[in-house]
Amino acid sequence: MTQVATVLGIESSCDDTAAAVVRGVPGNMEVLSSVVFGQADLHSDFGGVVPEIAARAHAERLDMSVAQALEQAGIGLCDIDAIAATCGPGLIGGVVAGVMTAKGLSAATGKPLYGINHLAGHALTPRLSSGIAFPYLMLLVSGGHCQFLIARGPDDFKRLGGTIDDAPGEAFDKVARLIGLGQPGGPAIETIAQDGEAKRFAFPRPLSNKPGCDLSFSGLKTAVLRARDDIIAKQGGLTVRDQADLAASFQAAVTDSLAGKAKRALEVYLDLAPVIPTFCVAGGVAANMTIRTVLETVCAEANVAFDAPPLALCTDNAAMIAAAGIEQMRLRAPDGMDLSARPRMPLDTKSTAMLGSGKKGAKA
Repeated sequence: MTQVATVLGIESSCDDTAAAVVRGVPGNMEVLSSVVFGQADLHSDFGGVVPEIAARAHAERLDMSVAQALEQAGIGLCDIDAIAATCGPGLIGGVVAGVMTAKGLSAATGKPLYGINHLAGHALTPRLSSGIAFPYLMLLVSGGHCQFLIARGPDDFKRLGGTIDDAPGEAFDKVARLIGLGQPGGPAIETIAQDGEAKRFAFPRPLSNKPGCDLSFSGLKTAVLRARDDIIAKQGGLTVRDQADLAASFQAAVTDSLAGKAKRALEVYLDLAPVIPTFCVAGGVAANMTIRTVLETVCAEANVAFDAPPLALCTDNAAMIAAAGIEQMRLRAPDGMDLSARPRMPLDTKSTAMLGSGKKGAKA
């Protein structure tokens, strides 16, 4: 398929209910509408996302999201060429809600259905926002994932390394809770860290002395916990200054870890001699401007172009799913009504699973 396509995208893998309409061809696409209903208020009392609450909210909001996305785009269901929906990985209740909504729309309209890997949506976002050509180096960094990938095509990703335990976004959320900040943890830590002293606490940069591109954030989280407990033991609690310094020191450790491994990933990528070497970053943590700035500096030193999508396309959204659907329409036939929702769905299926496997499949 080479003609212009208009695709409705649906995303419901975690705690954002989203629908969007994207039109174009691979490498040249336009977002006609993007609707996202967050759930932060529903989960704020629990210190994190509650899967059952998230799934119920998705079921209640998906039809409204689709209706608003179509209205904003100024089109009807009859005007779309296909429906693309996240089919994994993610919280299974939410993924099921999105897949079933897409199946219903496909059955009712006769429009083809494409199941999209949520991670592919993030990894292909530079194609939507900037028309970046393959191959490019991608750092996918979010609440549940962290991987260095060489994107060689819409369905061809080579993993160079990633986290062996916690994802950075998960670590941000956990550390925010540890030091008494609100959720989501990423924005909370980034905001207060602006007033903090990043050198007050000498937190570790795990695996920095190990070869390769793998990362680890679990031990860093534990180091923050111990530092917090030491402060509380000495003075009975945390001051705002303590919170800011802890946040700044933690954020600096995460940034240094990502930057150090990015340099190694760039070495591998540049060995491929790409015509226009480009390093891209996407995912929710890519919205952190401190991390973006340091990664941009790393790329400048390596004489590699740096690309980060607009902030609205970094966090979970359906525009990236619709765009991935446009990419997929060129490569394969639509999915059938037997499309299944999957809690685990690695991008690089040829490499050994990093985080183990089970009945539900490889984690990453």
